[in-house]
Amino acid sequence: MTDDFLQPADAPSPQKWLGAISSLHDWRRRIADLYASVRMMPAQEGWAHWRNVRDGLFREHAQSPLTSDRRASFQSLDYFAYDPAQRFAVTLEPPSHCETIDIEVGNDGRMRIVPYALTRGLGEPLGAELTLYWIEGYGGGVFLPFGDATNKYETFPGGRYLLDTIKSADLGASDDGRMILDFNFAYYPSCAYSEAWVCPLSPPENRLKVAIRAGERTL
Repeated sequence: MTDDFLQPADAPSPQKWLGAISSLHDWRRRIADLYASVRMMPAQEGWAHWRNVRDGLFREHAQSPLTSDRRASFQSLDYFAYDPAQRFAVTLEPPSHCETIDIEVGNDGRMRIVPYALTRGLGEPLGAELTLYWIEGYGGGVFLPFGDATNKYETFPGGRYLLDTIKSADLGASDDGRMILDFNFAYYPSCAYSEAWVCPLSPPENRLKVAIRAGERTL
């Protein structure tokens, strides 16, 4: 999920710095609570709840990636209709390579991601498997960005995110331990909403040739 990361230089006083970090903490806690709730719900019910909560956060929260002007007129994000066929439970295997990828992320410097797994279960329905990445750094996290044939036409040109566990975007696992990848929960990176943001986008190996008409879209 999108959130803001403010550097100390951006906070002109200790009081404002406290407010900024407290706001960010609240945003991340709400996102963590949201995904915890989603994992406990039936898939489509969880998706509807996810949409409603996201709309509220984008409209009202100080950490919304929308500018204050856009928030004033914001109604809701746009999505494709829920499609049960876009929900998968996949196994994982080692990737074909483990070369570190360095990504520029603006004021935050550089982000390093390392391929750690390749899905098994998407090849037949989607035409290719996807690589999962580990975000290096304190704590680390699983990251799954992807692109598809809807980019530029129906969705953000830079692709979408499905998992980002540093931000608590995690759909859990099936009863038999397979990873849940539900593309109905695909969402835009923050840079889709404003040029003020710099976001890591999908590496070439995760750009699908098929159209994934599920998840967030642009009308």
